[in-house]
Amino acid sequence: MNDMTYPVIRHLIGPEWSAPEGEADRAVTNPATGLQIGRIPQATAQDLDLAVRSAESAFTLWRYRSPMDRSAILRRFANLLRENDDRIARWITLDEGKPLGEALSEVHASADHVDWHAEEGRRIYGRIVPARNPSVQQLVVREPVGVCLAITPWNFPLSQAVRKVAAALASGCTMILKGPAEAPSACLAIARFLQEAGLPEGCLNLVWGNSAFISETLIARPEVRKITFTGSVEVGKHLGALAGRHMKRATMELGGHAPVLVFDDTDAEAAARALAINKLRNAGQVCIAPTRFFVQSGVHDRFLDALVSAFEAIKVGDGLENGTQMGPLCHPGRVMAMEKLVADARESGAQVLTGGHRIGNAGSFYAPTVVDTPDDKIALMREEPFGPVAVVSPFRDVEDGLARANGLPFGLASYVFTNSLERADRVAAGLQAGMVSINHFGLALPETPFGGQRDSGYGSEGGTETFDGYLSTKFISRNSAPVK
Repeated sequence: MNDMTYPVIRHLIGPEWSAPEGEADRAVTNPATGLQIGRIPQATAQDLDLAVRSAESAFTLWRYRSPMDRSAILRRFANLLRENDDRIARWITLDEGKPLGEALSEVHASADHVDWHAEEGRRIYGRIVPARNPSVQQLVVREPVGVCLAITPWNFPLSQAVRKVAAALASGCTMILKGPAEAPSACLAIARFLQEAGLPEGCLNLVWGNSAFISETLIARPEVRKITFTGSVEVGKHLGALAGRHMKRATMELGGHAPVLVFDDTDAEAAARALAINKLRNAGQVCIAPTRFFVQSGVHDRFLDALVSAFEAIKVGDGLENGTQMGPLCHPGRVMAMEKLVADARESGAQVLTGGHRIGNAGSFYAPTVVDTPDDKIALMREEPFGPVAVVSPFRDVEDGLARANGLPFGLASYVFTNSLERADRVAAGLQAGMVSINHFGLALPETPFGGQRDSGYGSEGGTETFDGYLSTKFISRNSAPVK
C-alpha cells in the first residue's frame, strides 16, 4: 500500500491476510471503462468459522481495553486515512466511478467520523439511580454487546463502512466486516490502516464472498450478537427477520425515495440549482438524495426550467478526468434500471425534458435526466431510481404536498424549501421521515442522528444514538448491609 497501484483484495482473519484464487472468485470492474481491475476471493464456511473465533477471542480482551486506548487507536487510524487520501480516493473512483473530488471528500468525511467516534467513545457513561434504602446502591452500566457483523454498500464504500466499524470498536465490540464486491478497495484500506494504527488482531476481520451465504451463516452463530446493514429494503427485511429469529439486535439503514417540497414563497431558481448539485452527487446513487420533486404550482414552471438547465450543464465523464462533475453508474445493471424507469415514464405520458438515454458505448454512463409528470402513477414516483433521474410534479398546498410526500412506505430523508418559518415547522412535523432538512442539505454529519422510519429502517448510524446499537444495559442493585 505504498503507491497508487490498485490493491490485491484479500480476506483478513485474525492477523492473517489471504487471497485464495479459484473459479469462484469474482471480477472487480472499472465502471468508466468496463475493464477488469481486480478480483475478489470468496469466503468458505471454514473462513467464516475462523473469523467468528477470531472476533470472539479478541472481544474477551478488547471489551476491557481502556476507552482512552481505544480512542487513541481510532485517532491514529483517522490520521492515516488523511495521510493516504489521494491513494484511497483514486481506488474508490476506479471501483465505483464517482469523480475524484467527491471521493476525496468521502475520505475526509470518513476521517472526521472516526475522530468523532474516538472522542465520544470515551464518554459512554452509566448512571447511579437514587435508592429507596440508604444501604442500597443502584447502578446502571452499559456494556459492549460482543461480536458484530457489518454488511456495507458500494455507493459510499469507505464512509458507510467507517461509520459501523468506528462505532463498534469505540464501544468495545469486535467486528466481522463484509464489504461490497462492486467496490472493495475502501474496506481493504480500513482493515490495513486500522492494523497499522495498532488495532489488536481479531478486533476487525474482513471477509468477501456471497452475501446471502455470509449473512445467513454468521447471523446464526451464537457468538455474533448484532448485525448492522446498509442496503435495499428487500434485503434489509430479510436480514431483519433472520436477526429476529435468533434474537440478535440489528441496525437497518435501508433505501428511501426522498421527497422535496418546494413552496412558492422560495427562490425557485436557486432551489433548483442547489437541488441539481445534490441530486447528481455520486450520479444520484445516494440513499438520501432528493428524488421526488414536488413543486408548488405557482413556481413549478420556473423551477423546472432552472433544473433542466442545471442538469444539462453537468459534465459527465471518467471520474479521474479533470473537470468531470458526474461519473458513471456503478455497474451496467444501474443503467438498465434507469432505462426501464424512463421508458415506463414515457409510455405513461410523462415528459422527459432532458437526458433519458445512456452515453457512449463503453462504461456505465447515463445522462442526467429530468422527468415531468402531473401525478404519482408512473414507476419513478413509486420506485427509488438510485441514479441521475429526477422526477418533478406540481402540488397545490401544504396538505396536498404532505399527503403525496408521505404516500410511500419509505421514510429516510426529506427536504423542504420555504421562506415561511410557520410553514417549515408545520411541514417538518408532518413529514414521516427520519431526517428533515430545510433550505439546505444538513444531513449525515458525525454528530447528528442518521436513520429512517417505516420501510427505510431503524436505528441510528450517527450522533450519540449510534452507540445504542452496540451497547447493552445492565442494572446492578447492591446492598451494603449484612443479610440478617
